[in-house]
Amino acid sequence: MEPFITLTSRVVVLPIDNIDTDQIIPARFLKATDKAGMGDNLFADWRYDRAGNPKPDFVLNRPESRGAQVLLAGDNFGCGSSREHAPWALMGYGFRAVISTSFADIFRNNALKNGLLPIAVDAATHRRLLDLLAADPPGQVTVDLASQTLHLPDGSTASFPIDGFSKDCLLEGVDQLGYLLKRVPAIEAYEATHPAPVLTC
Repeated sequence: MEPFITLTSRVVVLPIDNIDTDQIIPARFLKATDKAGMGDNLFADWRYDRAGNPKPDFVLNRPESRGAQVLLAGDNFGCGSSREHAPWALMGYGFRAVISTSFADIFRNNALKNGLLPIAVDAATHRRLLDLLAADPPGQVTVDLASQTLHLPDGSTASFPIDGFSKDCLLEGVDQLGYLLKRVPAIEAYEATHPAPVLTC
């Protein structure tokens, strides 16, 4: 996993509330066990017509969305059924962070385990960001994970929560297993100085 420290990017705006995981990645694509190509199916039912052609009015198909690494969504993003394919698809497209006022718990956990940062902001910050990007569509945001700060296009900032363990994993670019493996020498050193007790009958 690539470490997540700071990120400056343009923003794709999709201000729809209650976007569920079946909209993020429809169920017919869940047979795949490989992340490769998953981004092509992100928001597939909104993104393509029945013949598989891109819908020119959908935000991901617009030229200004290319290369953007931050998605600004509506409230309660990632609700619905549990599927790890949802963050796979978002990251496969190129997103590294999603901004919303709230996230479904299972989606948030799956996202963090896969290197995708869910940024929860208050409603006022969310509204201000929507207004700023509407006034200046090429506007950028900067995410500073170490300080847990989101820098808006007008220079204002907002803080966002994240648990310490997930934050450390993202900063180091490791998943949960990788986090433990990096600490094997420390674990072995501790065990060497703390032998197992001898059990007697």
